[in-house]
Amino acid sequence: MANRQREGGRAKKEPRTLRPAPDCPVARVAVDIPLTHLDRPFDYLVPERLAARALPGVRVRVRFAGQLADGFILERASASEHQGRLSYLERVVSAEQVLTPEIAGLARAVADRYAGTLADVLRLAIPQRHAATEAKQPPDGDQPAGAGRDAGREPPPRPEPGSWDRYPAGLAFLDALHDRRPARAAWTALPGATWPEEIARAAVTCASAGRGTVIVVPDTRDLARVDEALRQFGSWHVTLTADLGPAERYRRWLTALRGAAPIVAGTRAAMFAPVRDLGLVVLWDDGDDLHAEPRAPYPHAREVLALRAHRAGAAALIGGFARTAELAQLVTSGWARPLEPSRATLRKTAPRVRPALDDAELARDEAATTARLPSLALRTARAALADGPVLVQVPRRGYLAAIACGRCRAQARCARCNGPLELAAQHATPDCRWCGAKAAAWTCPHCGHDKLRAIVTGAARTAEELGRAFPAVTVRTSGGDKVIPQVSGEPALVIATPGAEPLGRYAAALLLDGWALLGRPSLRAGEEALRRWLAAAALVSAGGTVLVHADAALPAVQALIRWDPAGFAARELADRAELGFPPAVRMAAVTGEPAAVATLLSGVAEGFEVLGPVPADRGAARDEARSGTVRALVRAPRDQGAALARALHAAQAARSARKDAGPVRVQLDPAELI
Repeated sequence: MANRQREGGRAKKEPRTLRPAPDCPVARVAVDIPLTHLDRPFDYLVPERLAARALPGVRVRVRFAGQLADGFILERASASEHQGRLSYLERVVSAEQVLTPEIAGLARAVADRYAGTLADVLRLAIPQRHAATEAKQPPDGDQPAGAGRDAGREPPPRPEPGSWDRYPAGLAFLDALHDRRPARAAWTALPGATWPEEIARAAVTCASAGRGTVIVVPDTRDLARVDEALRQFGSWHVTLTADLGPAERYRRWLTALRGAAPIVAGTRAAMFAPVRDLGLVVLWDDGDDLHAEPRAPYPHAREVLALRAHRAGAAALIGGFARTAELAQLVTSGWARPLEPSRATLRKTAPRVRPALDDAELARDEAATTARLPSLALRTARAALADGPVLVQVPRRGYLAAIACGRCRAQARCARCNGPLELAAQHATPDCRWCGAKAAAWTCPHCGHDKLRAIVTGAARTAEELGRAFPAVTVRTSGGDKVIPQVSGEPALVIATPGAEPLGRYAAALLLDGWALLGRPSLRAGEEALRRWLAAAALVSAGGTVLVHADAALPAVQALIRWDPAGFAARELADRAELGFPPAVRMAAVTGEPAAVATLLSGVAEGFEVLGPVPADRGAARDEARSGTVRALVRAPRDQGAALARALHAAQAARSARKDAGPVRVQLDPAELI
């Protein structure tokens, strides 16, 4: 018992003498601390016993403010600038170097861009450890991206260009990927079902040059299509989604980290996937709101992937059927170049788009202006049903999504929270879309009338109306939690809400209630309406008909008719530049209690324009307005965007150091401003 002594009849362990590692004894650690004023690395001594395992990128446990905290080693150094006494690392959690230098640098850059903390970004970038998965070798069986830790296998052969030859710059883009050149493309995809295969061919072309690819799509439906396309070229990829479960998700993430999968495809979280030697980032449908991270610091996948491609010297392929103003900004700045089809190819591939309310139709049917289903829509559907299914896109699900007084036409609202009332079925009791309260004895507060009329008709009511108009035709609905994955070529009417359209080739599409999409109180209403319309129209066979029920003179409708998303995005960018809205400027939304918002804004350096604050209810619920939450916008020129982010970070750090009461949410370049 040389290392023990007796005290009071019990054995007492002697204190262990720690000696620092002889080589690079200082570890710089990113400690998982949510406080903004502590957003910096901290130096710790590496004990001699951990010298071989305490490598950059590993998970560690450290003592911080008297408590154990998690962290990652960023680097090892020979000395520290800290003048005081350094604590030792408590332990190395795992020898797996999960934080690569590229992801560490990217996480810091993302935190700086969005006025966030490194700890917040690392929580998004690195999945939770699953010890059992980490301890064993990846299985050799049906692993979709190769077996084990073998990162040294030969790259795949370069695939044929396939349908990329339909784009004038398509072959040149693939050549750049194979030659390891950082080509960056703003891609306007041709309508049809070829885009997953085109993404797969680009990724495998990049892999054939020995470089990695990260592919990000909005949802699991899109990911399944990309996964199927990639499988045609062999086992060179893994897919990452949130619904895999912690063990399987971590196994696939480790497969990419260990170099066995040069291609990683996934939803939003895959933007930080640790592929080796990154050569290409791909983002499909960058206007989809699923690409915006709802957790601090609220990064957008487009900005993260563009930043990642810039830092890594990688190529980029960002696009979809539509184009956002943000992507148009990247083209205008020269960072990306357009990759678009020729007009001749587009005319052969795209369906014919026409408005439901053109002059010829109005001359034939004067009631078409007020009819929700004008005779042209019914005639178009009837003719197209002879060739296959017809898609009917309706902006709202449910039965009657908004109702009004039958006499004075004032919108029916909830007496409890002032939210809009709706009807879930034909004989249902009106209920509130915000709080769910029933309005069994509703009467109009303006005129006292108790009868209701429809303002916005939902998918269920549309299916009911079309079922009466086409009694011999099958009517199917897709939306909400009942999304139909695919339809056959049999004649049918398929009523779907935006984003829930079943896959298939349709003979025609009716885009109803365009005013409901265009009339939303949003800066992006026109852009979002065009994106939804193009996604539905892209499912229609070449030569088919797309009928849009909206004012033909509106820019978004004209862009749909001409199939010109790039022109619309350029015009949208010019309008926002004139009005001083993103992406022409950098803008931050600051939300919180009035005193907390005022304190933070007072700490922001002068030179930035502050708009507001104003009540932050934005129609979501009256409870927010009662709580006194306010919102202010801080605007800066694009070349001052980094300075704005630093100022907001410093102001948050000052509040954190003072332990000011009341949380304040800071979000740079939010998707919604109004």
